[in-house]
Amino acid sequence: MAETKTTKTTTKPRAATATKKRAAEADHLHAPFFDASGERNGEFELPKHIFAEKPNMAVMHQAYLRQLANARQGTASTKTRATVTGGGAKPYRQKGTGRARHGSIREPSMKGGAVVFGPRPRSFNQKMPKQMRRLALRSALTIKAQDNQVRVIEAFGFEEPKTSQAKTLMDAIGFDDTTLVVLPAPNLVVSRSFENLAGAKIILARNMNIKDLFTFKYLLIAKDSVELLEENFSKKERLAK
Repeated sequence: MAETKTTKTTTKPRAATATKKRAAEADHLHAPFFDASGERNGEFELPKHIFAEKPNMAVMHQAYLRQLANARQGTASTKTRATVTGGGAKPYRQKGTGRARHGSIREPSMKGGAVVFGPRPRSFNQKMPKQMRRLALRSALTIKAQDNQVRVIEAFGFEEPKTSQAKTLMDAIGFDDTTLVVLPAPNLVVSRSFENLAGAKIILARNMNIKDLFTFKYLLIAKDSVELLEENFSKKERLAK
């Protein structure tokens, strides 16, 4: 009688897997923290309600296309035969010329005439539920945190608008690519300092959008803006508590 061999399959304990997952999540929730001079001052713990969302690629794609569509003006317009001026008289007699028969110089086949099936003013606006828009933003912010592309700064110590100060700060922090600077409230001094820097853009926390998150590689978030991001883009159930 032939012997049958039995093999044992080993599976990782669920507790160990969950612990490793929590450790990875906690790791990307700690962003480098800098002071006003650009010196690193430890780490800043990002709120998990914003930066620990499970990324939803389909919702992010839909939100991105929606923003692009809503930015279209839709003002392209052409004139139809009824709106083109002139053409009241028949251009030439019906027979005897050897040419095609025409009743007006403003018909579509004539030079300077009307346009057939041309564009008309229209709206490209697309609607999307608020919860889906917030989910898209949380997904994009989570990906930024997972890729270690988020930096938090205590404050901006600019006394007057100077592009050189903004450039020195960016170099001190170590940005090597495009950067989106997030402010809690309008600040003319900071805005004027960054507006002439190529690859940098100022945005308010309440105006955070999916297109800017896709366009700029790094996020430089003012400390006071983190709480505003959590208030504006957390889940509805979170805000109700």
